[in-house]
Amino acid sequence: MVHSLGVLPGGTAGPPAEGFEVAYIDPGGSELRRPFADVWAVRFEQAAPVRTFQSYRGQRHLPGLWWSSTVGGHIGYESWLERDHVMLMDFDPSVVGISSQPFWLFWQSESGKGISHAPDYFARRDDGSAVVIDCRPANRRKPRDLAKFEATRAACDQVGWEFRLVGAPDAIVVRNVRWLAGYRHPRHRMEPVVSELLQVFTEPQPLMDGASAAGEPITVLPVLFHLLWSHELAASVTVPLHAATVVSTEVADGC
Repeated sequence: MVHSLGVLPGGTAGPPAEGFEVAYIDPGGSELRRPFADVWAVRFEQAAPVRTFQSYRGQRHLPGLWWSSTVGGHIGYESWLERDHVMLMDFDPSVVGISSQPFWLFWQSESGKGISHAPDYFARRDDGSAVVIDCRPANRRKPRDLAKFEATRAACDQVGWEFRLVGAPDAIVVRNVRWLAGYRHPRHRMEPVVSELLQVFTEPQPLMDGASAAGEPITVLPVLFHLLWSHELAASVTVPLHAATVVSTEVADGC
């Protein structure tokens, strides 16, 4: 289903007369358009995307779906950059909800022209705070785009949300988290291996030493990587993971 969100109940077509308006789809499927200042309490982490993720021959970007262990379902992305950032949000233990293309933001330029923008992601943290994310490589941020990002930041400031404009994340962190993400599904949480690993790593020690102490590595390692993904075990992801990486039950810098 394609949602253009051009004319919606509770709003008008075109740009607002003043300030910002937001259009979104609530969990029940209803399309709504309201002043932005009125939506600070909306659970946008549960909102459906306001536009589709299109795929076509010759496309420069590679859209797809990321299965999120945080939400227990798929989250769309339009490029590998977006995929990396939704993966990192999925890995972040403070994030409890994520949605893609959560709303359209409408406002009026100084010349009276209507402008709209759909941010890439909305994330909810465990303390109730919210962050709106736009993904764009630094070398592809044109003045027109930057103006939209700054307007989105100004709108977020009005309701106490954080706004982030992100580019390419740290390559080592991405590689490490991508490896752990391969074990993010709950099927890798197998007892009694989980209990054995949590006991073994009560005292920090090298990854392979601890895996061998818990049992046969070919059986133990998928469980260990799952526990690192879920932060029940901890290791720094700012340096390459390897056999001697120190793992513990304590929170590690860089996780």
